[in-house]
Amino acid sequence: MKNIIGFLGVILVCSVGCKKGDSTKTTSNNTSVTVVNKDTSFAKGADVSWLTQMEASGYKFYNNSGTQQDCIQILKDKGMNAIRLRVWVNPTGGWCNTADMVTKAKRATALGMKILIDFHYSDTWADPGDQTKPVAWANMDFNTLVTAVHDYTKAVIDTLKLNGITPTWVQVGNETSDGMLWEDGRASTNMANFAKLIAAGYQGVKDASSTTKVIVHLANGYDNTTFRWLFDGLKSNGAKWDIIGMSLYPTATNWQTYNTECLANMNDMVSRYGTPVMICESGFSASDASTAKAFLTDLISKTRSVSNNNGLGVFYWEPEAYNWMSYGLGAFDNTGKPTAALDAFAN
Repeated sequence: MKNIIGFLGVILVCSVGCKKGDSTKTTSNNTSVTVVNKDTSFAKGADVSWLTQMEASGYKFYNNSGTQQDCIQILKDKGMNAIRLRVWVNPTGGWCNTADMVTKAKRATALGMKILIDFHYSDTWADPGDQTKPVAWANMDFNTLVTAVHDYTKAVIDTLKLNGITPTWVQVGNETSDGMLWEDGRASTNMANFAKLIAAGYQGVKDASSTTKVIVHLANGYDNTTFRWLFDGLKSNGAKWDIIGMSLYPTATNWQTYNTECLANMNDMVSRYGTPVMICESGFSASDASTAKAFLTDLISKTRSVSNNNGLGVFYWEPEAYNWMSYGLGAFDNTGKPTAALDAFAN
């Protein structure tokens, strides 16, 4: 997402004995609760790619009791089990380059979190309106560009593995609703080129880590028409993917409609292409935490309900962002504490 300058189980009061694998927690009002971990395979996570930059700027994070803690630990204690991290090729300032991404991935892995890596294939934000080539790739002919995608993808995953990290999932592109690496890979003008770039990224991942699942990720998870058009095009041009990824950013007035349409789209993708689905990004206004919790609780429930357990997880985008980059969809309040929105991930 680029809108800047623009979760495991049921909570039960511990009046009965806790089952093996469950964990007992004390809430901010000293009520003892149990998080029943009944499905550790379902990803409940967050993209925290801004985290190191925020920390370098002096930001601190606190649990609901007011104790300063590592942000990723706070998210884990809220029920999350996965962290998503974007990677840019050669960004100004270095934030979200390979080294910075690895730093955050090591922290998350040390806490037992699974890792999703989000390749933007750009030096900056890639999304439905911006898919700019990295400066170093700008003048490459198309065949050389395809090779660069493969080699760069493999090199980043190899670097993670050298640091003891094997990502569970990798996105080859971010919100590629009209392709990536424009103009060569713009899907609406050259679907075959886009498919070759996706294939190169896919193979780059598999050459580095055969067990890592590859995601092709589009914006607007409610938009079945675009998803069918894009994935029909990729399929007819021989591209491969393991998971279909979606973003979903509703408002207080449309979240129920968006969630219903997103579920229909998820089920259609599973039926049409035979691959699982995942919500790779979601967000909601930080000023309405109670509605954000309702939205996320419903979205997690709907994703879990996808046919044959093919709904693999839900990630929140940059929940730690408070008073930061004019971004208004975080899930921490102005004092650096998590809002009620994140309580949805305990369910």
